[in-house]
Amino acid sequence: MEPTLNPDPALISALRRDLAAAGYRADAVRSLWGPVADTAVGHGLHGPALAALAPRSDALAALARLLYLGVATDRAAVARALPMLGAQGLVDLGFARIDGDAVAPTVLVRPQDVAGAPDDAEWWIASDLDEAALGGPLPTGHVLGVGGASLTLAGLQLTTPAGRVLDVGTGCGIQALRAHLALRTQPAPPMIVTTDVSPRALEFTRINALLNEVEGIDTRRGSLFEPVAGEQFDRVVSNPPFVITPRVAGVPEYEYRDAGYAGDDLVAAFVSGVGAVLAPGGTAQLLGNWEYRAGQDGLQRVREWVAASPVPLEAWVIERERLDPLAYAELWVRDGGTAPGTAGYGALVDAWLADFAAREVDAVGFGYLLLRRPASAIPALARYERITHPLPEDGALGAHLGAALAAFDALEQVDDAALAAARTIVADDVTEARHHLPGAEAPSVIELRQGGGLGRTLEVDPALAALVGASDGELTVGQLSDAIAELLEVDAAALRADLLPRVRELVFIGMLRLA
Repeated sequence: MEPTLNPDPALISALRRDLAAAGYRADAVRSLWGPVADTAVGHGLHGPALAALAPRSDALAALARLLYLGVATDRAAVARALPMLGAQGLVDLGFARIDGDAVAPTVLVRPQDVAGAPDDAEWWIASDLDEAALGGPLPTGHVLGVGGASLTLAGLQLTTPAGRVLDVGTGCGIQALRAHLALRTQPAPPMIVTTDVSPRALEFTRINALLNEVEGIDTRRGSLFEPVAGEQFDRVVSNPPFVITPRVAGVPEYEYRDAGYAGDDLVAAFVSGVGAVLAPGGTAQLLGNWEYRAGQDGLQRVREWVAASPVPLEAWVIERERLDPLAYAELWVRDGGTAPGTAGYGALVDAWLADFAAREVDAVGFGYLLLRRPASAIPALARYERITHPLPEDGALGAHLGAALAAFDALEQVDDAALAAARTIVADDVTEARHHLPGAEAPSVIELRQGGGLGRTLEVDPALAALVGASDGELTVGQLSDAIAELLEVDAAALRADLLPRVRELVFIGMLRLA
């Protein structure tokens, strides 16, 4: 059993000052062991990093060994690396044990880059030891650090103003920290409420808020929306424990990924309940899984959840990947620290496959859900799509999603006549590619490519390509359409009727903007 955490402000302040003095930052740690070892660490292999650290005795190397990799470190080296906190202070925080002349960590504290954040923001994030540090499967009460899914959701968070924010299933508190950072420049700081069923997770959230000098985060224990019943929020974010897990004996129920629901019922329950805690105009963003059952499309299941919400909701759902039952089972068995070829691996995979077979599950989708409670009674946005290509690497889609929502709302107020009278400007990140058959003068394929945002590539016809190419804000959409119709020798009214809905789409996805 791990030591009880002690979020003592004075001790955490001393730790923060020691980490800063040692230059314990993500780029500095990566430079200690180099790119190959850094990739190995990401794969749970610490050997190359430890080999690189072996000849070093400086404070940064000691902290990287102790708090990043979770390896017992000489007590004298720890004392030199943490002159204000000391080894005993680390023990008093519940972050380590003294084992003879060594300090054995029980908690990781890792520096974390913040993709897309201003001023090169960086956090220190405390969490439980991972499977590489433990040398085996994780305990079921494990509190996860910052993983790929956490970073994905952090990058998706909207940056538009919000007075009250709710982080459901907060874990180590990364989404609450990201929300605070995204909204720190608004006139009044946001009130952020975090919930989790795990008392240890809430302790880590409090610790990480103190460690990063973030105030105004309220932690509450409970499942989903129970701790905030009767309250409303402008923004809800959640990386919920959505992993589909067999409900049979012998399968570990990890709190950080499994909420005790069957199949994809956890995500369905979130969609059903979130409308009640959203203020009119409020948005919810989460990650989730959904099942493809007996040939039924998984996105159609999500559509049905949204339609069944007691509170009307708008939805923009993006499926990023789809796994077959075997690939899904192996992914999450390995995630729990049970490797192929080890005792119990086959039995766990079999349990997953039997569970899927009982519900006739053909595949499992994963993606992003953006839900909004419309200010009016009638939802207008209902978009369900698959985007499986790699996304631009800036890691911050929140501003793009916010701009798309604003464009959607603006377009809802514009009929076709008004759109034809509007002027459009092509986005700076849009390029055009033309593909020709050998010897052919006319292109066989014309593509518009988006360098930012969701990195879309659209195949377009010559008429739409010409309109986009001429969208410099000088002529109206109607004027451009009529000129293109004359050039192509086609009916002007028919071309306009064809182009206008596609212009709406290009404005929504950010390839065009209204001047």
